[in-house]
Amino acid sequence: MTETSPPPSEARRAARRLALRRRAQRQHFDFYLRNQTWTFLQNVATAPVSWRREHWVLGGTAILLTILVGAIMPNFASATRSEPESIAYTTLDLPVPALPAGAEADAAIAALAEQAELEPEWRIAIVRAGQTLSDIFRENGLSPTDLHRALDAQKDTTALRRIRPGNEFAFDIDEAGTLRALRFDRDDATRVILKFAPEGVIEIAHDRAIERRVQVAHGVITSSLFEAGDQAGMSDLMTLKLANAFGYDIDFAQDLRQGDSFSVIYDEIYREGERLRAGDVVAATFINQGKRYTAIRYTNTRGETLFYTEDGRPLRKAFLRTPVEFTRISSKFSAGRMHPILGKMRAHRGVDYAAPTGTPIRAAGDGKITFRGWQNGYGNVVIVQHGGKYTTLYGHMSKFASATVGQRVSQGQVIGYVGMTGLASGPHLHYEFRLDGKHRDPLTVTLPKEEPLPATELARFQSRAQPLLARLKLVDQVRLARAD
Repeated sequence: MTETSPPPSEARRAARRLALRRRAQRQHFDFYLRNQTWTFLQNVATAPVSWRREHWVLGGTAILLTILVGAIMPNFASATRSEPESIAYTTLDLPVPALPAGAEADAAIAALAEQAELEPEWRIAIVRAGQTLSDIFRENGLSPTDLHRALDAQKDTTALRRIRPGNEFAFDIDEAGTLRALRFDRDDATRVILKFAPEGVIEIAHDRAIERRVQVAHGVITSSLFEAGDQAGMSDLMTLKLANAFGYDIDFAQDLRQGDSFSVIYDEIYREGERLRAGDVVAATFINQGKRYTAIRYTNTRGETLFYTEDGRPLRKAFLRTPVEFTRISSKFSAGRMHPILGKMRAHRGVDYAAPTGTPIRAAGDGKITFRGWQNGYGNVVIVQHGGKYTTLYGHMSKFASATVGQRVSQGQVIGYVGMTGLASGPHLHYEFRLDGKHRDPLTVTLPKEEPLPATELARFQSRAQPLLARLKLVDQVRLARAD
């Protein structure tokens, strides 16, 4: 094998680099000879640290610089800092210059100043749960006579007699404890001030600005409807209103599935720029088990406000699917089951809804009470006749509501309260649905539908519904785009 010699040009460059290296070594021979073993990181085990003259010079210089910096810098910082000079202030009492001759004071400013002086110092009282107006007057040191004067001065005393927790009452009471004025809200848009004088009570009503602010929300069911509503920024009350809108078609206790979704347009009530309370559902869509439901709020020509489908048919059915808010279905409709009390097989011709004692029971539809009393096995029971074909029965009540036999009741009206009278092992409602006297399963029976809007009114409804439907469709499209 023969070796290949490098090209002449590379050989010349290598020879030139070697010559330069030798020349540098000759010029600095003495320096390399003296410092050939010097390093900052000596191996202590093989070469113990030995300080030469160079080390002492470098170390001493570093220490001297450190001392100088520590001594000079604080003084320099103090020198560059300027202390604020104390300024002496002198207070002079200057007379207010007189108005020019012929000039008059601003009437508006004078009126505002006079109004500020006359504005009473209101003592605010917020109604607590269980309080009456008499309790509030007594807590503020006022007599029953003051309360009677306030009531007698009102033609409509609803706002004073039917108070609710959170209502606000304001009192203007002088130093002697005499009531000079009472302030309260008659309704959302009206504030009333009653001024008490020896000659009588004067009422002053003020209108308050009310506005409805529209909100849009979308939610997906992961664990519960209320959790989805909370994630969408809705209050529990608004979520409940959404459920009530679709309550005729969707059983939210047993039909809800993970992945169901909703889009809703709703409003909130603001008074003078501050949120007052939740408003109403304006329009909504709900997808339950792949089926899409729509609800549009509309007030018809008869003054009824109901939810309608896209084609103008009321969502309200002739009957509620479930007449009570329940925790679970404890027993379903069956031809034979083991009775929990009697211990033997017998038909169960209704549905049992387990619920706490005292839970309101509502009439499933419009009708007339044909029976209210005690029946063996059922305990306290109410039977309602709906037209000529349908009958509903409500058993095991703890007590009845005010409606009596022969009275007509409307759908949703409270007719009694959950209990466990009769043959019952726990508090629940036993609910039966009968068609032409024959029992039907309340969970599966086909309920009659309401008649749609007449043709003369359908055009008005659609003009109201189309913009809402377009907005709901846009919400769904945005949601799908984000999901992609």
